[in-house]
Amino acid sequence: MGSRARAASLREFQDRLALERGVRFRSLFLLIMGTLLAVAATDVLLGVVGTLQETRSRPLTFAERARYSQEDVARRWYTWPADAVFPPQIEYVGLSRVRQYARRVGIAPEAPCPAVVDAPVGSVLRQFGCRTMLRATYVDQTSSFVVTVGVAVLADEETRARTAGQLPVDDRVGVRPVAFPGTVTESFGAAQRQRTGWVGAGPYIVFTTAGYADGRTREAISRDEITHSELWPAAQSIAGRIGRELSAPPDIPRCTQGNVC
Repeated sequence: MGSRARAASLREFQDRLALERGVRFRSLFLLIMGTLLAVAATDVLLGVVGTLQETRSRPLTFAERARYSQEDVARRWYTWPADAVFPPQIEYVGLSRVRQYARRVGIAPEAPCPAVVDAPVGSVLRQFGCRTMLRATYVDQTSSFVVTVGVAVLADEETRARTAGQLPVDDRVGVRPVAFPGTVTESFGAAQRQRTGWVGAGPYIVFTTAGYADGRTREAISRDEITHSELWPAAQSIAGRIGRELSAPPDIPRCTQGNVC
């Protein structure tokens, strides 16, 4: 009888120990799982907060504003319509300070840079990776002067500056004339060029070549006459206007998602 009682007590004690161990193990398991879940929840929360901070609208930094402006100007040559790059009419001021207007006669197809300029200029443009050339021809309001404008597209403003620094200093070479048959420009060819030049504007070099609509050659005009003619001021004004529009600073949004931060 006493042996059975001791055996029963021993089993009860062992069962109680096993139960206590199970409770401790269960509590430890729950503690570990709770800790893991808390860590995971914290990571998720931090990730959500980080995502919100990254995606919420905020003011643009100085570097972001500069990059926005640079990229906007650099893509205008292909994002703008042709009438924006080469306006149908351009106002300019002549030697007498009278406001006058140049009229666009036509726009030539886009072309590789070296193919539409004289060889000394083409070699420089090729060296610095000129992307393409856009060209149009204008006449003054009396249809006496003809001006071909060529917009050379470089990678960026720094490349344009280095390119321009290597261009030949020679007013006999530059962009070649573009004549349009059936118009007052049809006699404007290489022999009729009086002067050529260029102006830098952002990542662009705006070339000009100018002459007379009546077909007079460079040799037929005295240097004194060309110096005092309105031909070259008109050509420079047309190129300057096109260059200023292409390189004008854009309207930059204040924030990453518009003008509301």
